[in-house]
Amino acid sequence: MVNSLTVAIYFLPYLHCMQHLILLHGATGAKRQLEPFADILQAGFTIHLINFSGHGGEPVPDAKFSVELFAEDVISYMQKNQITKADIFGYSMGGYVAMYMAKHYTEKVDRVITLATKFHWDEATAAKEVRMLDAGTIQQKVPVFAEQLSSRHSPNDWKKVLTKTIELLTALGSKNILQPEDYSNITVPCFIMLGDRDKMVTLDETVSVYKQLPAAQLAVLPNTPHPVEQVNPQLLAYMIKQYLVR
Repeated sequence: MVNSLTVAIYFLPYLHCMQHLILLHGATGAKRQLEPFADILQAGFTIHLINFSGHGGEPVPDAKFSVELFAEDVISYMQKNQITKADIFGYSMGGYVAMYMAKHYTEKVDRVITLATKFHWDEATAAKEVRMLDAGTIQQKVPVFAEQLSSRHSPNDWKKVLTKTIELLTALGSKNILQPEDYSNITVPCFIMLGDRDKMVTLDETVSVYKQLPAAQLAVLPNTPHPVEQVNPQLLAYMIKQYLVR
C-alpha cells in the first residue's frame, strides 16, 4: 500500500517544474541571447523569455525607455500568462529591472537572481557607457556588432534602439532610481552574481549592494567577462539551479 509520504516523495522532482522562472535580457539586448541558458534550465523550470519594449522586434514605444517601463513589460506579461508570482533572473540591465520589481512589486517576485548588473549610476558612469553606444562609431569600428544589432532588433531601426537606450542611461546617471538605502528594504531573497573578468561592473559596487540586502547570497563566476555571449551556459545554469531548487 502506498502511503501519502511515498506519493509526496515520488512527485517531488516534478514540483520544480511548476516554478516559473522569467529571464530578462540586458540593455540593447533581446531574449534570443538567453536561449542557451533557457534550453538548459527548461528541464527543471517553466521558463519565460521576454523582450522589453522596443527590443527584439517588439514595437518601439513613444514613451522613453526606462526601468519603470521595462518592469511594466514584465508585469503585463505575467498578467497575460496568469503568473501570480515568479523567480526572476536578470542579466545586466535586466537584473536592475528585476531588483526594481523586488522593491516595487514585491508580491509578484519570489526570488531575484542577477548577473553582471551595474548598480552604481552617476553622470560620469552614464557618460562612459553612452560613449560606447554611438551608432556611427559602432558602424565604423565594429561593423559586425552593428550587423548583430540590426538583426537582433529587426524590423526596428537598431539606431533608434541605441538612441532611446542612451536616454535611459543618461536619466539613470542624473537620478539612480535605486539608491543604496533602497536595497536594505528589499525583503525578497536575492542571489547576486558577477563575472571575475567583467570590465563594466565593479566588484565593489556588487558587494556593496549585496551587503545592503537583508536576504542575499553572492557569487563570483570564474573566467566570466561581461558580454552574455561569453558566459558559460552550463556554469550559469548550474548556479541558478543550485540557488532556486528548494
